[in-house]
Amino acid sequence: MFLISRSTVLNRGALHIRRVPRKFMGRTTLWPRGGSFGLWARLIFEVEFLRYFAALSPFVVATLIWREYALAIAQAPIPMLILIYLVEGRLLRVPPGQRHTLVSEAEAERGLDLLRDRARKILTKIAAGRGIEAGRLHLVIEQSEMLRVPALSLVSVQSEDGPDILDLSRDERALVESTLLQPPLTERELQKIGLARKIALHDIGLEAREVSAHARLAAMMAARSGAQ
Repeated sequence: MFLISRSTVLNRGALHIRRVPRKFMGRTTLWPRGGSFGLWARLIFEVEFLRYFAALSPFVVATLIWREYALAIAQAPIPMLILIYLVEGRLLRVPPGQRHTLVSEAEAERGLDLLRDRARKILTKIAAGRGIEAGRLHLVIEQSEMLRVPALSLVSVQSEDGPDILDLSRDERALVESTLLQPPLTERELQKIGLARKIALHDIGLEAREVSAHARLAAMMAARSGAQ
């Protein structure tokens, strides 16, 4: 899971948004500030050009081995397109006709209900902790369609006030990481639900005025306790 905020993204210019929810995948590449080797590798693998190059590497090797046929191999676009289709559509992704078999309807409903419940709890604590009393917050989750490789989830908290992507504090990031995609609703399970239900973007919203006085009081007491 890659939490998107100004303190976690290297190319901050990509975080400019004009409307909520802001979608990133397929439009811009975000690079983490720091981050593990696994996260960097997974983000690089998401770049289509690099995957296509890797898929076509057998043709490159063939031109080096059989130099007399190099021109003929280089001018064979149909086999290249077929290979890219097989890798992208069959090896890395689940074919569209099979996606409905990934989860049952009951499992999908339970998973989405749990996601909404967790997201609203997170947004409630963030709004209460920041003293946000007006406007609407969104917890936005994007996931890669490639099911055959480790899941990639871009998670951000977006505000209609601006609009803007909130720069989450360390405590807020810890809250998201420990709450949002934990068993039984893991990244992989949510990915299966999204593919089966054709949900490209999970967007859970919360009006700031819905935050209870009890939640705001709890956040105030927690802040005072932390300051002591």
